[in-house]
Amino acid sequence: MKKLTRAPNLITAHHWVNVLVTAGIGCELHNRYLSGAMGEIPADQCAPEIWILDDRDEVLATGILDRARTGPTTNARAWRCQQCGESLEAQFMVCWQCGTARDPLNDE
Repeated sequence: MKKLTRAPNLITAHHWVNVLVTAGIGCELHNRYLSGAMGEIPADQCAPEIWILDDRDEVLATGILDRARTGPTTNARAWRCQQCGESLEAQFMVCWQCGTARDPLNDE
């Protein structure tokens, strides 16, 4: 097990954990309840931390989190759902109409 990163707040930490778990990377959220101890414990030690279960996932997990932090590029193209034909903006990974996951190999 290895610490991957600290999150600025608990909401962001939960989002990042969800992104990693969705990508198949086992991880845990640590320090989720320490914000109430800030002042008694140094602030940098109270931040939520994301730990990966398998050290070999570090490079992949770091790349995934970098993309989650920045979002799609400003010139990212919309995509069309292969199931229902709905046109969706680049930041969406699942079709809001039918729930089909985006297939990055077949983006139009």
